[in-house]
Amino acid sequence: MIRHSRGGSALLAVAIGALTLTAARRLTKGESPAVTLPAPSVDQPLAAAKGEQTAVFSGGCFWGIQAVFAHLKGVTSTVAGYAGGTVPNPSYEQVSSGTTGHAESVKVTYDTSQISYGQLLQMFFSVAHDPTELNRQGPDVGSQYRSIIFYTTPEQQRIARAYIDQLTAAKVFHSPIVTQLVPYRAFWAAEAYHQNYAEKNPDDAYIVINDAPKVAHLERAFPSLYRSATH
Repeated sequence: MIRHSRGGSALLAVAIGALTLTAARRLTKGESPAVTLPAPSVDQPLAAAKGEQTAVFSGGCFWGIQAVFAHLKGVTSTVAGYAGGTVPNPSYEQVSSGTTGHAESVKVTYDTSQISYGQLLQMFFSVAHDPTELNRQGPDVGSQYRSIIFYTTPEQQRIARAYIDQLTAAKVFHSPIVTQLVPYRAFWAAEAYHQNYAEKNPDDAYIVINDAPKVAHLERAFPSLYRSATH
């Protein structure tokens, strides 16, 4: 997988350079592999006063998921980490082995008076990842990259279930949605070097190819929710 390579031959460097150029051309043309989906028909209204709630999502490499949510108005913090497995406080190497049951995840804390859970779901399905890919996202393959919504309240479960059903009925994707809907149990923060990786390493080839187009699509398709500065 490209994102785990820190060295490599001249041939690999040429390949990455070609992919980077292709990604840049796609952005110049305004293209994006992401889609723009309808808003959830079932959602909570914005709160009258400032409030805080947590949502947890998994959908491929947590670098890109975190980058998308960090650019949303109303999101107050994002943390890259691991959820859904059986090993307490796992390391990146353990999760990458695919033996812990964990998925790379992002914990999102948001102000319920500025953004709704349904809007977070819309960004998750429209921008952050492809919910039809089973145990993979782009170049990353394995159960640790599976698509999951970890609901933290019964209301989140109800809204997420309704949105998956809505998208399925509308046939907005060519393949079935494989996103799992799982109760939240525990979240373990990832190592410090993974936190806000896309923001700190914008020229990393993996970020340029896989994650920068997501943030660009967010800005283009949802300008009212996008903010240039992260939380």
